Amino acid sequence: MTNVTAMLTALGDPMRQTILDRLSDGPLPVGRLADVLPISRPAVSQHLKVLKDVGLVLDRQEGTRRLYQVDPEGLALLRAHLDGVWARALQSFGERIASEET
Repeated sequence: MTNVTAMLTALGDPMRQTILDRLSDGPLPVGRLADVLPISRPAVSQHLKVLKDVGLVLDRQEGTRRLYQVDPEGLALLRAHLDGVWARALQSFGERIASEET
């Protein structure tokens, strides 16, 4: 499984999408994420582990807590892949339209 495939698979879970979205506003500890989500703190930690394992989230120790944030390199890799998908789709659409006009 390519890294991007693993990322897309991980983001197939709506809660992981929500967590990544929350982290896009800036770093947060598990407790703050759990406060605004309808799942337990251990469940948030499990989702963060999956996101970290596929390269979408980084963590760092700050004092007595661990902060999680979006990994900009992982997000750039995912975006490049999705941009490529859209570019190919638009090219195919353009070719189809052009072939119907002739």
